[in-house]
Amino acid sequence: MSEYDGFAPIYDAWSADMTEDVGFYVELATEADGPVVELAVGTGRVAIPIAERTGKPVVGIDSSPAMLQVARERAATAGIHLELRQSDMRDLALDEPAALVICPFRSLLHLPTWYDRRRVFERVAANLRPGGRFAWNAFVFDFSIAADLHGRWQEEPVRHRIDQVPADNRIDIMLESGPRISLWWVSRGEWEGLLDVAGLETEALYGWFDRRPFDEESREFVWVARKPVG
Repeated sequence: MSEYDGFAPIYDAWSADMTEDVGFYVELATEADGPVVELAVGTGRVAIPIAERTGKPVVGIDSSPAMLQVARERAATAGIHLELRQSDMRDLALDEPAALVICPFRSLLHLPTWYDRRRVFERVAANLRPGGRFAWNAFVFDFSIAADLHGRWQEEPVRHRIDQVPADNRIDIMLESGPRISLWWVSRGEWEGLLDVAGLETEALYGWFDRRPFDEESREFVWVARKPVG
């Protein structure tokens, strides 16, 4: 069992308003000269369109059996093949180096500590081809938004509550039905530090999936990093 299993039945509804990222990740996959890997693949929301539109092999990794089962069913309905593996992204080990590793929809924020995030970045770097890319997105923490949402029950997309825990840089999301997950926000400097210790280089930092420049008004980190050649 995984703490994310309880979100699997409602995950497609939960993520329905996040659609602009799909084309961005599909474009990166189209440019990739080799296998594509998605960390925290969930129900296949991004992996399935990548496989459909590029024809490239896609490996999806997730710790939740329930999420993976939904992804299998969705891929079968779409008539495409995904190689789905139940595993922890902190233990990433591929049969062959990837040309592209992605982690959409803020999934890296589920890692609670610097050590956990560093471990993922180092495993990604070790499993990328020279010149291969690592791309992910995460929200920019906004105190005004956090204060507005704190402790309130919200009805959409399903009834849930968000609680802020500033002492731990943490956000807890609890469904009325009981399942709960947490996210830990990360600053720009921390992301840059993770790239540095993993030996990866920033190719681009965007403020949204339309590749607008990241600036002081941005509320989303959209990172593309590259493993150096040689």
